[in-house]
Amino acid sequence: MRLQCEVEVVSRLLPTCGLRGRGRGTRALLSLGRPPGRARGDGGGVYLMVCTARDRVGARYKVQENIERFFTRFVEEGKATVRLREPAVDVCLSKANASNLKNFLSAVRLAHQGTNIGALPLSALVPAKTSEVEKPKTKMIITSRRDYPLTKNFPYSLEHLQTSYCKLARVDTRVLCLKKLRKLDLSHNHIKQLPATIGDLTCLQELNLHDNHLESFSGALCNSTLQKSLQFLDLSQNKIKALPIQFCQLRELVNLKLDDNELIRLPFKMGQLDHLRFLSAARNKLPFLPSDFRKLCLENLDLFGNPFEQPNPLVPNIQLKIPLTLLECAARATVNYRIPYGCHLLPSHLCEDLEVAKTCQCGSACLSSFIQITVTMNLHHVAHTVVLVDNMGGTEAPIICYFCSLDCYSQFLDRYLQSN
Repeated sequence: MRLQCEVEVVSRLLPTCGLRGRGRGTRALLSLGRPPGRARGDGGGVYLMVCTARDRVGARYKVQENIERFFTRFVEEGKATVRLREPAVDVCLSKANASNLKNFLSAVRLAHQGTNIGALPLSALVPAKTSEVEKPKTKMIITSRRDYPLTKNFPYSLEHLQTSYCKLARVDTRVLCLKKLRKLDLSHNHIKQLPATIGDLTCLQELNLHDNHLESFSGALCNSTLQKSLQFLDLSQNKIKALPIQFCQLRELVNLKLDDNELIRLPFKMGQLDHLRFLSAARNKLPFLPSDFRKLCLENLDLFGNPFEQPNPLVPNIQLKIPLTLLECAARATVNYRIPYGCHLLPSHLCEDLEVAKTCQCGSACLSSFIQITVTMNLHHVAHTVVLVDNMGGTEAPIICYFCSLDCYSQFLDRYLQSN
């Protein structure tokens, strides 16, 4: 039986000599078994062997009637200590799989009690392989095509992987098997499309796709487990013209970079990103900001170099139909009264329409019947630090406003004309 964990072997004689142990474990492979050549009926020939990177041959400790005590208070955390009588040492185990540790300690206890050797799950006491005792690799940085591994797999223990300047045309399927990955940097490549299976990386917190050839960011990714994990997303310097409606499902986002794309609009429900603190969308093609933008609470905002339109509240875009259609009335009531709905109750296209319902200044919903205008908003209302919008020192940008009726628009117009 074998167990991989961190081990520290502490001599109990050290304090009498005025010395103390290091207090740190080292990666090790523990084996419970018999040395080669022992007779099968020799119950006393069961040993605990500890192999490390420095000593792959391993140190052996007799088990039967040689264990003074087991310390298992923190076994659920993958920690335990086996106290031996001879030599007087404590074998301190940590960072083990809790289930495997329990099974291993149970086998050691049976061997100590002299259980029939045939009933024990013993292993051959042979030197450990280098890969078994080396510390798992958690970080790999590749910054050239010639260093990119073509024949070997990436270590499954990786938590941080950077493959930049490798001229990758697509995301390597081997990367999608790295389930412990927290940070993935694919910047400065030639990637045109992202596979939906990136959403299977359940631990992914940071995704850097700066300087690629992306033309879109799929809705499937927005509906994946990235909703619960992704905090940093860099899509800057690509060819993206619009982000999907589902993008604002990535509600754990803290830092979003969209600079140097071809964006003609920002996500409609931008205000749902309530964890967002850093947003940069400089040098795009944004004519105005979505109405929901005013709900953001940012620390830093950069919208420099966008061709924002000059707002004119006196020239509205009137899409209002009077009287309202039955469909519009029903849709407004569904949103205003928060009536539950779903694809099991309504056709999918109606559900999609309800998801993008607009909000009037009075707080009521409107779908396809509304009055739309653009007004000026000082960006300091949504961000503590604002990069100037233009070279003239401005920190204002046009934002869309919607009105569900002529009455609501008239009330706004009266206030606007009075203030000007």
